[in-house]
Amino acid sequence: MHFSETDTRSLLDQIERYYDAVPRSSARAEDFGPLTLFVPTAGSWPFYGRPALAWQGPAATAGDVRRVRERQRELGLPETFEWVDENAPGLRAAVEAAGLTVHAHPLMALDPGAPTPPSDPSVRLLAADAPELASALAVPRVAFAEPGTAVGTAGAAELAAFTAVVERDGTVDRVAARIRAGLTVTAAALAADGSARCSGMHQPVDGVTEVVGVGTLPDARRRGLALAVTACLVADARARGAGTVFLSAGDEDVARVYARAGFRRVATALIAEPAESA
Repeated sequence: MHFSETDTRSLLDQIERYYDAVPRSSARAEDFGPLTLFVPTAGSWPFYGRPALAWQGPAATAGDVRRVRERQRELGLPETFEWVDENAPGLRAAVEAAGLTVHAHPLMALDPGAPTPPSDPSVRLLAADAPELASALAVPRVAFAEPGTAVGTAGAAELAAFTAVVERDGTVDRVAARIRAGLTVTAAALAADGSARCSGMHQPVDGVTEVVGVGTLPDARRRGLALAVTACLVADARARGAGTVFLSAGDEDVARVYARAGFRRVATALIAEPAESA
């Protein structure tokens, strides 16, 4: 299925509201005219600057972006912005003029008629107190440090190191609190020893949810684990009544993997950061 122009516009409107809503459970919004900066509350992770929802005034300029960046530096936050290109087509030029580097990613939505693949017995949803949660939260950090879809070298040793990090830096406690509150759902493909080989999340808000952070240990790639984890998250999202399920793929190769799970490209997600972080 290809989404019609009307369907796509409706999807992008829903996604725009979602991107504005999802940080508000753990951040406060600061107004910068055409831009909004989400400032995390105590114990939360950093969020981003983005276009102000339903802004009717002049388009954001490089000066507006610089004002947000100054505030991010003042607060010790990453100087990042995230938005949908088709929803704010002039923002990329302003962001680049303000000195940031922009990365483009396929934005994909689940075909409502796509069948949910059969469940994989190695994949399950994790409760807030699951002993496997720390390992599941560490897997994407290992995966994203060695990006791509090819089989890599990082495996058990790297997973153990990152598991210690997420236990120490408060990540496990933050995600556990969100699981208890129904704000985050985590799924993982588990090995026989109980450690995660692939994991991901979705974050439901008002019938819309985004699948995020799906990552596979590099030495466990090409086994269908990412699709199995995504299928588990999609099944849970549908069971919770989500009418719109979407994600941003890392690149075109990853987008082709998600296409096999019924996701179709609807737009382009943009992420901006300082050049030295690129």
